[in-house]
Amino acid sequence: MVSFRFPFLFSQPPKPPFSVTSNASRRPFSGGCSIAITAAAVTAAGAGIAISQNPNNPFLQDALKFLVSNFSLKNNFIPMWGSLSLSDNSAPVTESRTGMSFPVVLKDSQRLLGIGLRRKAILGLKNIDVYAYGIYADDGDVKKFLGEKYGAFSTTELKGNKHLEEDLMESDVRMTVRLQIVYGKLSIRSVRSAFEESVGSRLKKFGTEDKELLHRFTSQFKDEYKIPRGSIIDLSREQGYVLRTSIDGVEVGSIESKLLCRSILDLYIGNEPFDRKAKEEVEFNLASVLGK
Repeated sequence: MVSFRFPFLFSQPPKPPFSVTSNASRRPFSGGCSIAITAAAVTAAGAGIAISQNPNNPFLQDALKFLVSNFSLKNNFIPMWGSLSLSDNSAPVTESRTGMSFPVVLKDSQRLLGIGLRRKAILGLKNIDVYAYGIYADDGDVKKFLGEKYGAFSTTELKGNKHLEEDLMESDVRMTVRLQIVYGKLSIRSVRSAFEESVGSRLKKFGTEDKELLHRFTSQFKDEYKIPRGSIIDLSREQGYVLRTSIDGVEVGSIESKLLCRSILDLYIGNEPFDRKAKEEVEFNLASVLGK
């Protein structure tokens, strides 16, 4: 069993669904609010300790998730108590707008850093939820490749550091972007076409129109593959800048290309990500991993 200890926070907005661009207004704390925050933080910390002692207790897990999701959102407050013990049997994290769940640990050593939603406009009139996604990075690789440069900084100093995510995308850290299909009528042909557009634009962004490389990637999504709602597509950067693609656990191809790996990751944590909220979660949790 793999066990991690670090402050690990995901926003869990209450239903009904909301727009990914909406932001709660910030209000100054009143005396009553400060007391409520202190009480909730103490309660949540106690629940966290209880979970670390008995991680398989579903009641405690549900209680802690309720405290984090409901209190922090209602009061626009993110609790900063001590780290919790996360292991491969920790409760999955749910993307609240779609209900899609993501494991906290993937491939034994990759941590979930953020979850988001890919939305797409149809004919410029209606937005549909295409897929939810989770962004993972190998804990040991993050510390190995980024620790020397960023390990001396505090977590606060690392938040919003524009160079940190750039270095993450450029480094040889093993990462996975897991896509879970939400739109039940999505065809593999549509996936192929969408990647031709999005990845193609990133290749141009980085100074090349390598149509052969783009075709090698998109041709992996063959017409015979079916992707009903709930299907999983993993895009994994392995060591040596190898992008390995799998659909529902079956590998469909691999390509060694640093440029392609960078272009894929840029869709999710670059300057113009599909979901900015997910990028912010990655920033926060990455800073928590590296900061002192």
